[in-house]
Amino acid sequence: MPHRVSDPPVLDISQKHGEFRDDLFRDGFAIVKGAVPQENCANYIEQMTRWLERFPLGFDRNDPSTWTEEHLPAHMKGGMYHGYGVVHEKFVWDARLEPGVVEAFERLWGTKELLVSFDGINYTLPLPEGKRMPSTPWPHVDQNPHVQGLHCAQGIINFAPNGPDDGGLVVLKGSHALNEAYFKTHSKEKNPKCGTVPDDWHGFDPEEVEWFKERGAEQVKVCADAGDLIVWDSRTVHWNTLPQSDQKRSIVYACYTPASFASADDLARKGQLFNDRHRTTHMPHRNFWRQNKITRLGKEDPYSRDRPFEEPVETNQLRKLAGAMAY
Repeated sequence: MPHRVSDPPVLDISQKHGEFRDDLFRDGFAIVKGAVPQENCANYIEQMTRWLERFPLGFDRNDPSTWTEEHLPAHMKGGMYHGYGVVHEKFVWDARLEPGVVEAFERLWGTKELLVSFDGINYTLPLPEGKRMPSTPWPHVDQNPHVQGLHCAQGIINFAPNGPDDGGLVVLKGSHALNEAYFKTHSKEKNPKCGTVPDDWHGFDPEEVEWFKERGAEQVKVCADAGDLIVWDSRTVHWNTLPQSDQKRSIVYACYTPASFASADDLARKGQLFNDRHRTTHMPHRNFWRQNKITRLGKEDPYSRDRPFEEPVETNQLRKLAGAMAY
């Protein structure tokens, strides 16, 4: 179970401006252009498609009528996959290890000693026009309100073009700068759920979203090209939206923080979770947990699995990012 957080060391990176970091500190999100080569993007999309084809559920890449829940493994919000050992599939680790991705987070944090989350993928297949579902926003932040300052930079490694009508990330631009004020002014007396959650997720009601907008936070659908890396401050209010186009959404979620943020106990625990091929939350250095059972269409899934189909190659770099080897 998740445990109550304690403050990691404060790392002052606010003056280390340059490149995408100016956008991140000002707006709460940024785009790193061309972090992944184009030819690699096509390969990752192919690997995701093959991953879906491994399940005997009738999915056919060439038949959009099979791009529905009854033909796909269990997922959330259109195409978010976290179970079945996917977080440790070789192609997912290959994406986390892309030099352009790792180097961006090294520049952001000012250190090469990083940890990465054991996070999932999003492969949202667009339904034909007439069968598309409207998106239901689920605005949230992924950092505990008891912890102030930037303590997690989340990432989307983007493999397919992502335009205004495509599925993707929506943010409240600038809301990260309002995070502390929100949780100070919205006391438990006014809002009983405010600040009571021990982990790093907090959701907002529509009227709470309006509080941010009234103070200048602008709702933005983030658009990016194939190969771009989207980075955002975990205190930025955000959610995903479903495609209203024919474009597939193909991404790997990957969040990085300095290894120095982790306690000795959490570092040991993270290493064991990697060895057991379990998943974590978005936060790379704390609040680890695993999902014991996968349910699909309301029933326990007979195709649930604890290991990936294809194991990652455990290089020293990978094991250090996984917390399974000391820097």
